[in-house]
Amino acid sequence: MSALDVFDKIFDNLQISNKEKIINRRDEITKALNKEFRDSESESDNRLMVGSWGRHTAIDGVSDLDLLYILPSSLWDDYHTVDGTKKVLSKVKQAIATRYSQTDLRVDRLVVVVNFKNYKFEVQPVFEQDDGSFLYPDTYSDSWKTTKPRDEIKAISNLDETSMGNARKICKLARAWKNKHDVLMGGLLIDTLAWRFLSDNNEYFNDTNHPYYMIRDFFKYLTNLPKQESWDALGSNQKVKVKKDFQEKAAEAYKLCCVAIDENNEDTSYKKWREVFGRFVPLSDYEQAAKDLFTSYDDTEQFIENFYPIDLQCELNLECKVTQDGFRPANLRDMIMNRIWLKPNKKLEFYITNTDLPTPYSLKWKVCNCGEEAKKRNCIRGQIIDGTSSNTREEYTVFRGEHYVECYAIHYGVVIAKGKISVPITTN
Repeated sequence: MSALDVFDKIFDNLQISNKEKIINRRDEITKALNKEFRDSESESDNRLMVGSWGRHTAIDGVSDLDLLYILPSSLWDDYHTVDGTKKVLSKVKQAIATRYSQTDLRVDRLVVVVNFKNYKFEVQPVFEQDDGSFLYPDTYSDSWKTTKPRDEIKAISNLDETSMGNARKICKLARAWKNKHDVLMGGLLIDTLAWRFLSDNNEYFNDTNHPYYMIRDFFKYLTNLPKQESWDALGSNQKVKVKKDFQEKAAEAYKLCCVAIDENNEDTSYKKWREVFGRFVPLSDYEQAAKDLFTSYDDTEQFIENFYPIDLQCELNLECKVTQDGFRPANLRDMIMNRIWLKPNKKLEFYITNTDLPTPYSLKWKVCNCGEEAKKRNCIRGQIIDGTSSNTREEYTVFRGEHYVECYAIHYGVVIAKGKISVPITTN
C-alpha cells in the first residue's frame, strides 16, 4: 500500500461515524425551539451550526456541537432588559426539555448545554444583525456581544475550494494529531493557523500534491510561529486565545513526518504515521497479517478514544508515590530523573495533583505492561479501568519492562484531560 493509499485510509477513518445520530438530535433540538419561539414544526429553519461542525473540519469523535438558534426579531425588547440574558437562556432550556426531559441540561454563561452520552450540544440563542453577524447573551455581564461565525465559515470554505480540498484536510489531520499528543489547541485556532499556512503557500492549491508533504510542512510552519497569547481568527478577525504553546509538539510531529516519508519499509512508515495521528492510521498489510497469525499473547490493550470522545481542555498532572516496607517513600518522577529503575515488590500509588479540573469529573486509568517479559507472561493488560479510589490507583511492581500508566479525566462523558507516567522496572 502506497503512502497515498494510507492517507486515503486515514481520511476515511476521520469521517464522523455517528453523523446520522448527531443530525437527528440537532433536528429535534431545532424543532423544539421553533415550536417554542415560532409555533412551527420545522426541524431546520432558524438555526446555524457553527464551530468545527459548521466549518466542516470536525473528525470522528467530535464532542462539542455548536448550534445557534436565531430568535425572532420581535423578541428584541423582551430580552434587552435587566437579566434578559438569563431569561432567554432559561427559556431555551425549557424548550429543549420538552423533547429531552431525561437529558442533562444546564445553562453555562453563554449557552444551554445539552449533554448526551458521548457528545454535547451547546445551544446559543442569538439575534441576527443586518451585516450577517449575531448578538449572543453573556450572563456574566448581562449584555449581548457580537460573533461572526458566518465569516469564519466563508473563509475556510473559500480557501478549501481554492486549494482543491486541502484546507479541510489539514484541519482534520491536525485534530487527529492534537488528540493523539494532548495538544491544548481549540478547533478555531487549528483552522485559523491552517488557513494562514495555506494562504502563504499556494503550492498546495491543487489536488496533485501529496498530503504527507503538505502536513509535514504545516507542522514545520507551526514550529516556527512566534509564541503569543492569541491570533486573529480566519474571516472574522476576532481574537482566538492560545491555551498553551504548541510549537514544541509541532516540532516533534515534523520530525516524525520526515522519518515516515523517508522510510522505505512500509511497516515502519505506518508505525511512524501512527505515532503522529494515532488510531486513524490503519495497520499495514504485514502488521495485520502478523497480528492475526503470529501473536502468541492476548493483545488486551484498549484505547480511551474508543470509549469516550476527546476534547482536551486542560492538563492532568499525574504523580506516583513509591513505597516498600522498611524504605522511605519516593517520588517516581524523581527516580526516573535520576535514572533509578524500580525493582519488584514496590507499592505504587498513582494520583493527580490538579485543583483546576471542572466538576463533576471522574477518572479512568490504563496500566500497560510493555516488553518481551509482558508478552511471555501473556500479561499486556492495558484495559481502561476504574481507580482504587476516586482519585488514585494502586499497583505493585512485578516484572521488568518499560511499562506506563495513563489517567483520563472524564467530564460529562468527554475526556477533557490526559496524563501519563513511565514505570520502568528492572530485575537487576
